[in-house]
Amino acid sequence: MKENARPYIMKARAESAAATKQRILECARELFITRLFEDVTVDEIAANADTTTRTVLRIFESKDELFAQVLNALGQFGMAPITPGDLDTLVSGTYDFYDRVGDTVIRWLADEPRHAAMRNHLKIGRQHLRAWVAEAFAPTLSQVQGSERKELFDALIVAFDVYTWKLLRRDFGLSSRAAQKTMRRIVCGLIGERANG
Repeated sequence: MKENARPYIMKARAESAAATKQRILECARELFITRLFEDVTVDEIAANADTTTRTVLRIFESKDELFAQVLNALGQFGMAPITPGDLDTLVSGTYDFYDRVGDTVIRWLADEPRHAAMRNHLKIGRQHLRAWVAEAFAPTLSQVQGSERKELFDALIVAFDVYTWKLLRRDFGLSSRAAQKTMRRIVCGLIGERANG
């Protein structure tokens, strides 16, 4: 009887540990996306997750590591699905993504100089954007070479960067629809007739 009970107990403990970890991540996410990094404490995360500070640190080792895992989870939202040549989908998908996480990313970018963990993970985010633009506009970029290709590639990265979203949506106060229209005009200006081909 005891031998049969042991696997059940071990499974129950594993499920409980997984649930605790997920609860901590969710509570940490809610705090990190609404506050500056230094304003979030492990004690507060633990209290909100209905666990102890010791448990949080046992699972994640440090606040930096917990932040890194939150950032990785947010990154799974992804940008627009890549459909080369379908500019409407590329733009609307990008703005759907930024409308969900853009304010948080801008806040983290402001924190970046002060936190090594943030610098490392935001660097990965920048690499992801470059790879996304390269794939999304591969047919267009393949039509130009050398310095012209680099200039076009860099300009497309600027067009799809979160700071461009912030300028249009937050600083100019445009609706998402109006911002996307402006964004499409910018990209069409960069790639001309290639936008539809």
